[in-house]
Amino acid sequence: MNGRITVPVPVNEPVRSYAPGTPERRELQAELARHDGLDPLDIPLIIGGEEVRTGDTERAVAPHDHQRTLAHWHQAGPTEVGRAIEASKSAWQEWSRMSWEDRAAVFLRAADLLAGPWRQRVNAATMLGQSKTVHQAEIDAACELIDFIRFNVHFAEEIASQQPRSPSGMWNRLEYRPLEGFIYAVTPFNFTAIAGNLPAAPALMGNVVLWKPSTAAMYSNYLVMKIFEEAGLPPGVINFVPGDPPTVTEALIDHEDFAGLHYTGSTSVFKQLWKKIGDGLDGYHNYPRIVGETGGKDFIVAHASADPEAVKTAILRGAFEYQGQKCSAVSRVYLPEGMWSEIREPLLRETEAIAMGDPTDFRNFMGAVIHEASFEKVTGYIDRAAAASDAEVIAGGTYDDAKGWFVRPTIIETTNPQYESMREEIFGPVVTVYAYPEEEWEETLRLVDQTSPYGLTGAVFSRDRAEARRAMDMLRHAAGNFYVNDKPTGSVVGQQPFGGGRASGTNDKAGSSMNLLRWVSARSIKETFVPATDYRYPSMAEDEE
Repeated sequence: MNGRITVPVPVNEPVRSYAPGTPERRELQAELARHDGLDPLDIPLIIGGEEVRTGDTERAVAPHDHQRTLAHWHQAGPTEVGRAIEASKSAWQEWSRMSWEDRAAVFLRAADLLAGPWRQRVNAATMLGQSKTVHQAEIDAACELIDFIRFNVHFAEEIASQQPRSPSGMWNRLEYRPLEGFIYAVTPFNFTAIAGNLPAAPALMGNVVLWKPSTAAMYSNYLVMKIFEEAGLPPGVINFVPGDPPTVTEALIDHEDFAGLHYTGSTSVFKQLWKKIGDGLDGYHNYPRIVGETGGKDFIVAHASADPEAVKTAILRGAFEYQGQKCSAVSRVYLPEGMWSEIREPLLRETEAIAMGDPTDFRNFMGAVIHEASFEKVTGYIDRAAAASDAEVIAGGTYDDAKGWFVRPTIIETTNPQYESMREEIFGPVVTVYAYPEEEWEETLRLVDQTSPYGLTGAVFSRDRAEARRAMDMLRHAAGNFYVNDKPTGSVVGQQPFGGGRASGTNDKAGSSMNLLRWVSARSIKETFVPATDYRYPSMAEDEE
């Protein structure tokens, strides 16, 4: 008989500095140099633990050097998707019945592998394949994914400990069962950590998963899958099925054993998937769980009392880190006219001075946007702003796709708070500033709340506590992650569970027990020690005369 099992208490993985002279800098530079001599990687599907090569391949390229082929990855067709479903069904029989601590051990080993021998391999792949700087890769591909895994195990333990009362004569308990069927994990390009967490979180809870990675993050995502395998994940628990999104999605969502969707991506695609799932309800064994984190139109609003230097720094980091390709990136800014006059020129100077280029040059603050379609979308907003009568491009505004998809960090100033770049998600290094009259603070807060359909992240800057509180109250539903005197990016697992409402998703808070609860179906069990042997109740007795 074992004692009461407890898992290691999670602590956020320390972010390494990669400053000159540090061992991690030398290790990562060596790993990047090793890649220079490698032939393109051949990335297969992984179905039931077997590598499957279809011969129908696409290129994975470096966004900052799009002639550099990093890998060729094989695409799944309907046949391979069908094989993956069967593999997951076979794996479900044992995995769903395995003790949660044994499942936890697999993922805790994966976290340690990533923290140790795999760290620089995954960081380098993220830098090359997704054009992330060393700092952005470290906080994402290493630290956040390690944190997701370790904290998820801790949250699973907390969930298992939530048990009902048991009065005398009985024993009541809750069993947290995995869902019947498979989970479809659709992951984005912008965070390697999210790509790893979306299949891993349901799997930890006993589910089996079909993982369709983003076509623009194949290089790093394949390595994450290999880490799971090395950690001892049984074949078929997570099946790695890259491919054409409509082809893969249709085969999976139409299947009777489809049990849930774990999604991060665009709002429009999520709505289409939700509609398709609704149309298929009559064909499923259960009601599928739908968990999604989608777009954002994230804001900074400053009160007149705010620290101008803090606001300026929050704009620079919040809008331009990772080329603005974060769901949480600052995209619209509301400043009092006096503050805007004070910080406008310093902000423009610092924006123009931002170093941009190949992320393997550690001096760069920015890399390239992810692909040609993104480049064309972002530059379209810039071009329209340059020609608009109610908007002006005041910093950046230039771009070049000759070698990589590079867009200079761009600031638009508008006199129209309803201008398109104040309302629509751009997902690039473009931020729009609207200067409001200081006496219109409350009107501006209402404007922030009502301008965009999204509700993901936002920040208020104020040294007046009463006005900070006013903003928190008036913007209660405008952001699922709300920041006071800080940029609205950089949530940390275990500290700021992430997710938003409105058009930004289901707000099931990745990095918390709320998300994990979506991947289990509880069973209440009542055990009576001495069962009744007479059906009659005392109230049925005759009255005594």
